[in-house]
Amino acid sequence: MHTPCLSRQSPCSQQQAQRSAETDRASNSLQGGGGTVRPVRDAPAAVHPRAAVTAALLLLLAASPVLLLAPAEELYDPLTLVLAAGATVSVLFASAWEGAIDISAAFVCFMLAVAFVGPAAAFAIPAVAELVTFVVRRYQRAGRRYRTSVLPINLAATAVPNLLAALLYGKLVGKVENGEPDELAALALVAVAFLMLNYALLSTLLTLLDGGDMRKALQPPRELLPSLALTVALTVSIVGAFAQLGLAAGAFLVLIIVAFTYMSRLVVIARERTEQYAAMSWGVLSSLVRALDRRDGRTARHSAAVAAFARDIALECGMSKRDAELAHTAGLLHDIGRFALPDRVMERHGTLTQDDWEAIHQHPELGADLLRDLGVYGPVAEIVRAHHERIDGRGYPRRLKGDAIPEIARIVAVAEVYDTLTTQDTYRDRMTSFQAITELRRVAGRQLDERFVEALASLLAGRGMDYRHADTADFDTELAIEGRIADSVALDSS
Repeated sequence: MHTPCLSRQSPCSQQQAQRSAETDRASNSLQGGGGTVRPVRDAPAAVHPRAAVTAALLLLLAASPVLLLAPAEELYDPLTLVLAAGATVSVLFASAWEGAIDISAAFVCFMLAVAFVGPAAAFAIPAVAELVTFVVRRYQRAGRRYRTSVLPINLAATAVPNLLAALLYGKLVGKVENGEPDELAALALVAVAFLMLNYALLSTLLTLLDGGDMRKALQPPRELLPSLALTVALTVSIVGAFAQLGLAAGAFLVLIIVAFTYMSRLVVIARERTEQYAAMSWGVLSSLVRALDRRDGRTARHSAAVAAFARDIALECGMSKRDAELAHTAGLLHDIGRFALPDRVMERHGTLTQDDWEAIHQHPELGADLLRDLGVYGPVAEIVRAHHERIDGRGYPRRLKGDAIPEIARIVAVAEVYDTLTTQDTYRDRMTSFQAITELRRVAGRQLDERFVEALASLLAGRGMDYRHADTADFDTELAIEGRIADSVALDSS
């Protein structure tokens, strides 16, 4: 279970995270719990950084009388020191999950201070966490521009709401004594109020700092409400356990969450590296297809068309969306092994020798080996290997027969033959869609799977010429490389 405390730009605000990432030129620390803002190219319009910083400083100034009147012993309470250390480590090692949620125990530490210590500690704990994080992040980015204006914003958006939460809880309950239901219910309400105020403050100040639509910035992150509810429930449960078991047990619980935060960070780092590797793999594969297209001008268009037909056939047959996308990916890459064919074979001029035919028969095997070596998820390689097998066992490279041929490979075979027969960039005389389906039906049961031939025929019924003859199929459109990378990462993580 992960504990989303605060996103890198707000409590858990995906919208604010996206806007801040889009509006920061330099690499900055802008935490509502820990993290950094990524650099981008374009500067936003109508920004008011002075107003943002001034508003943040005024909020901090307004909080100062409360701090001066608060008992000083709160700051030296052993629990305050434990919670400050836990919050600092949590913010330092917080990790973005899916670009919006930071996995962090800081919120738990904040609420423990509200419940058991008091206003001064409630302000000091997030303040210490933000200050230490700022210094560490600034040191890590030595030599690069690093805005100091984000520090008062982070302090105002975390320490001030936590101070107000502690004051409110003091009026309602005082301090948690035995973890009674009424004490925990009041804490849950205060925790929700903290998250709402933190989100509103940080969204407003960020909009002033970096520009944007204030109304959109203040829209609640509805998609993250379940995670926030789980966070509050977990926090209340920890407070109840702390009330029953004491400081040692409570500190142990916080330590467990901090350790989980660190382990989650390792998981996120591994995920990011997987994404980088997937990006490299798909970049290499798309480059190979484009290189093939330079040698044979039909390759990219043909691959895109086969991919689209294969996906649609799979959906027509009632297959899952995942299997349909698998068919689509295999269609894009089915001819990748042709990269190893001699130029005279690719150019289709003259009579092919026996060696040429043997090379042609090996290209599915070569393509499968290439895909496996580059780390593209395994089923695609096996489909590519088998897409020239025949139902009657007379195909290549392994002479598989009938159901021994992977189902999606049989779909790709139908899509490939159909596109080859109907396109104008092939070496054969171009057929109409009706003629091609007639030819596919003639060889169904021997070369092609009859079920998928009929699925294609049903799919083509009533469709226009642009679809039936995929002359304008575009490889880049079908590739959609960012989605491919995300799918690869998700499959590797599953």
